[in-house]
Amino acid sequence: MIKKFFRGIMFSSLLLSASFTYSQNNVLHVKSPNGKIDMALESGAKISWSVKHENTEVIAPSAISLTLDNGVVLGSNAKIIGVKNSTVNTSFATPFYKKKMVVDDYNQLTVNFKGDFGLILRAYNDGVAYRFFTSKKGQVIIESEEANFNFSKDHKAFIPYVRDLRENDKYTTAFEAMYDEVLLSQFEKKSLAISPLLIDLENGKKAAILEAELEDYPGMFLTQNDQTQLGLQGEFAHYPKEERLGGYNKMNYMVVKRESYIAKTSGTRNFPWRVIIISEHDKDLANNDMVQKLSMPSQIADVSWIKPGKVVWDWWNDWNISKVDFKAGINTETYKYYIDFASKNNVEYVVLDEGWSENTNMLKVSPNVNIEELINYGKQKNVGIILWASWYAINQVLDDAFSNYSKMGVKGFKIDFIDRDDQKMVKSIYDIAKKAASYKLIIDYHGMYKPTGIQRTYPNIVNFEGVKGLENTKWTANDDMPRYDTSIPFIRMLAGPMDYTPGAMRNATKADFRPSSSMPMSQGTRSHQLGMYVVFEAPLQMMADSPTAYMKEPESTSFIAQIPTTFDETVALDGKVGEYVATARRKGDKWFVGGLTNWSAREMTIDLSFLNKGTYSAEIFKDGINANKDATDYKRELVKVTSIDKLTVNMANGGGFAIIISPEK
Repeated sequence: MIKKFFRGIMFSSLLLSASFTYSQNNVLHVKSPNGKIDMALESGAKISWSVKHENTEVIAPSAISLTLDNGVVLGSNAKIIGVKNSTVNTSFATPFYKKKMVVDDYNQLTVNFKGDFGLILRAYNDGVAYRFFTSKKGQVIIESEEANFNFSKDHKAFIPYVRDLRENDKYTTAFEAMYDEVLLSQFEKKSLAISPLLIDLENGKKAAILEAELEDYPGMFLTQNDQTQLGLQGEFAHYPKEERLGGYNKMNYMVVKRESYIAKTSGTRNFPWRVIIISEHDKDLANNDMVQKLSMPSQIADVSWIKPGKVVWDWWNDWNISKVDFKAGINTETYKYYIDFASKNNVEYVVLDEGWSENTNMLKVSPNVNIEELINYGKQKNVGIILWASWYAINQVLDDAFSNYSKMGVKGFKIDFIDRDDQKMVKSIYDIAKKAASYKLIIDYHGMYKPTGIQRTYPNIVNFEGVKGLENTKWTANDDMPRYDTSIPFIRMLAGPMDYTPGAMRNATKADFRPSSSMPMSQGTRSHQLGMYVVFEAPLQMMADSPTAYMKEPESTSFIAQIPTTFDETVALDGKVGEYVATARRKGDKWFVGGLTNWSAREMTIDLSFLNKGTYSAEIFKDGINANKDATDYKRELVKVTSIDKLTVNMANGGGFAIIISPEK
C-alpha cells in the first residue's frame, strides 16, 4: 500500500513539475523555481534536511526534531503518510517597507507524518525554509527543539556573539554585537550567537541563518553543534518560572528560575520557520525580502493611521542644547525647543526618552514635564509625541497607559529593556503590538528584540533595535563601527528594520574618535552618517543629534529631512560584506542613493541605469577632499544626470555619500 502511494506521488510530481521528486531511499526533494536550489528531506531513524545551490553544498545533512514533555520525539523513526506539493507565484503589498510590492515565488512540499505532525518545506530562488506543524488536541509542551545547520567545509562565518548580558544570564541580553569573523571550527565553545548569522560559502556565495514568524514560541540562538565543529545548532531559552526586577537600573525583568521546557502552546499550530538565505553576490543580501515572505499578513484591517517618519531624539545628545535662556534637560521648555526644531524641518515626531516618568511607574509623570501641554504644542506645530517606556513598566499598566496617553494624543511608544526572547516575552511582544493597534499607537521595540516578521503582521511596529547602533559610541572606544556599518546591511538587516539611530554631526577620524556622554561623536565622516539614512532600513528613523548641533549644519540637516523612511522600490547597486555598500531607493518620482565604506578609502562608480528616461537633477553629498583629517568635511554638488550616466564618487576612510535625484520639471 505504501509503495503504491509513493509511486502515485512520484508520478504526479513528475507530471506537475520537476521541482518535486521522491526517491526510494525515503528522500524528498523540492527545488527553487529557477532550479538552482535543491532542498532535500530524508526520513529514517531521524529526519534530516540538506540544501544544495547548483554544485555547492550549503547545508550538509542535519537532523531536526521536536521533543514533547512525554518523551515523544517528533522526528525519530518518523513514517510519512502523505505528501502534497504546490507552487506559488504571487505578490503582496507592503505599505511600510523598502518597496511597495514583494514578489512571492516558491515551490512548497507539505509532508505529513504518523503521529499528527508534519513539515512544510519551501524553496525560493534566494533561499529555503522549513517549519514543523502539529495537529494535536489541546496544548502541547515542547521540551526541546533540535535545529541543526551542518556544513561540509570549515567556512568563514560572521558571528554576532551574545556578550551584553544582564546579571550573567546568557539568555538575557541586549541582542547587540559586532561580528567576529572566524572559521566555523573556531566558534567559541559554549557561547551563544544571535541570528542572522552569515556563512561565506566561497566563490562569492553566502548563506545566512535566521528565523521567521515566532508567534508564541522562543527565539533561536545558535551555538556550536555538539557532534561536529563544522555545524551550528539552535538553542532556546526555557520558559520563565520565577522573575524579579533587576538588570540596568532595575529596569529588566530577570528570570530567576526556568521550567524544564521551552514552550507550552496550542497542539494545532505551525511552528517558526528555520531559514537559509542564499546569495550569489553580496549586494543581493542588501535587498532581500525573505522574512516578509515567510510572515503572517497584516492583522490590522485599516493601516491608514500608521505614519512612518523621522524622530528628533533627546537621549543620545544628552538633552544638550545651547544659546537658550532656560536650563536644558528633561523638562517642558527643552521639549518645546525640540518640537520647534522638528516643525521647522518637517520632522514628524519628537520622542521623550527615559526620565519623563518614573522608570517603574509610567503613569507617574515627572513634575518637570507637562505631557498634555507638549502634545497640544506639538499638534499646533504638526509634530507628534512618542513616549519611552521600559517593557516592565508598560506591561504593568498596559491598558491604562495606552488608553490614557492615546486619549491625550500620544502617537506611540518606544519600548526599551526587553532583552529577552523566551516564549513569554515573544508572546508579550505580539500582545503589546495588537493592543497598541487597537488604540492606534505605533511601536518602536528598542532595547533588544530583533525583528522576525512581526512587522508585517503588525505594521504599527515601525522599528526594532537588536543592532549595535550609534548609541554605543558614547561608551565604546575600540569598536570598529565603519566595518560594522558595512556589514549589517548584508546580515542584521535581513531580519528587518534597524533602530540604529544615525545622524551625528560631530564626526571623527579613526585617530581622533573618543567616547563622550554629552558631546558624542561618530566614527567616520559626515557623508557616512548621511548615507545611512538611505542604506539602513528604518520606517521610524531617529535623528540622534541635538537641535543645536543640527542648526549649526543647515545643509546636512535639510538633506536628512528630505529623505523618506519608506520607499516604493529598492535597487541594491553594489557591495561587499564588511567593506562597502551602495543602495538606491525610489519614493514617487525621486531616487535616493546612499553608500558607505569601512576605514578604507575607495572610489565607487554608480550606474544610473535604474532611472527612467529623461533629465534629472542630482544633489550630491560626498566626502570633502580633506575628510581624512577632518571627518566633518563634505562637498555638496548639484549636477544634471540621465539613465545612461555613471557617477564616480570618492569615499574617504570611514566615508560615504548620499544623493537625491529629482526629475527635471
